[in-house]
Amino acid sequence: MNYLEYHFKIDPATEAASDVLAALLADAGFETFEPEAQGLKAYVQTGLLSQDTLDRVVEDFPLPGVAISYTKAQAPNENWNAVWESETGFEPITIGRRFVVFDDRYTCPIRIRPQQAFGSGSHATTQTILQWLATKDLTGRRVIDAGCGTGILGIAAKLCGAEHVCGYDIDEWSVRNAQENAALNGVQMDVLLGDASVLQQVAPAHLLLANINRNILLADLPAFSAHVLPGGQMVLSGFLAADVPLLVEAAHAVGMNTEEQRANGDWQMLVFTKK
Repeated sequence: MNYLEYHFKIDPATEAASDVLAALLADAGFETFEPEAQGLKAYVQTGLLSQDTLDRVVEDFPLPGVAISYTKAQAPNENWNAVWESETGFEPITIGRRFVVFDDRYTCPIRIRPQQAFGSGSHATTQTILQWLATKDLTGRRVIDAGCGTGILGIAAKLCGAEHVCGYDIDEWSVRNAQENAALNGVQMDVLLGDASVLQQVAPAHLLLANINRNILLADLPAFSAHVLPGGQMVLSGFLAADVPLLVEAAHAVGMNTEEQRANGDWQMLVFTKK
């Protein structure tokens, strides 16, 4: 897949502004983000960008006194794992008492060769789901990792005892990376290429994990609910507090009951149970 690389300058640059920008850019089709000193680097597949939405984000950014500008270029076709590691110096991340996330330079419970920051365990949304998983015994359970990225959530579920884990992603890079990371951790994880339509090939699960942007979550909730067993759980993250009422309403409409809500900074996680 061919990608465009955007460098967004945020003035003044704050973590809160960066989080809001990332959430809004997801609505324009962007799917991968990396913090920079003065803003945010973001990637979008060629042909999937909504220029009108991007223009509105830049012109009508919702935080007062914050200005957004950007430059863009064709993203080079290269080894993103090596580039990300060399630029960031990935460090171990401790999640609760159960998980320590490392890259492949270490021996550890979870080894990750991350493609980008959202899949490495460093982002708030990933950490919140990992903290939730760290308290669970998934012995004998089937798990779906929707939009799996590096596969970190599916790998964690497997380490929590899951009998079977199936992940999927629309990005060929992510599918290869998730397969590689599963092998690094010595776990069996099926990884499919495609969107939520691939769930038609997958048996319903006891637990579905989805750390994706709000619009994709809303579009895919019917498919998610259809692939969660009665009494099973669905865990969603990748959105801000303002998105919670809309997601709760949509989840209830497809037969899910709200069980729990957690926050990590501005980012939110919701847990639902299938009726």
